Amino acid sequence: MNQPLTDIRAEFLMTLHSPLSPPQIANSTLEIYNALGGGWVKGPRIQGEIIPPTGDWFRRMPNGKGKLDVRMSIRADNGSIIFAAYVGRTVISEVVRRKYAAGEEVGADDAYFIISPTFETTSEKYGWLNDVVAAGKMISLRGGPDSHITYNIFVVR
Repeated sequence: MNQPLTDIRAEFLMTLHSPLSPPQIANSTLEIYNALGGGWVKGPRIQGEIIPPTGDWFRRMPNGKGKLDVRMSIRADNGSIIFAAYVGRTVISEVVRRKYAAGEEVGADDAYFIISPTFETTSEKYGWLNDVVAAGKMISLRGGPDSHITYNIFVVR
């Protein structure tokens, strides 16, 4: 087998934090989460707040794993709007699922919870986001009254 010809590196882009509403249960496989106010993104080159409309159409797959489908509006520090969309996969054990349901915090080591965001904007300041491939990992997830999701997101180089 030949050795890989290139290396993939990751550069920190931002931390994304979003409070979540209780899900709307559409059916046994679809939960719809609305992001509540107070969400934010912070990184070395970007600052902003998550604004409506923002939501996650979460699908429970036949094998019990999760499939994320998120669309998000970000108002950057200069007032420009950045549209972010990501898909992802979750693999969460029943023990961790119970912790989440009980309102306990779940961390990155507790579950496989990976996303691949893309960005769109007409902002001159943030236009560089249109051309990046990114990957993110959940670092904090909590259910209950303080429900939220937090990711660290990286640009893939």
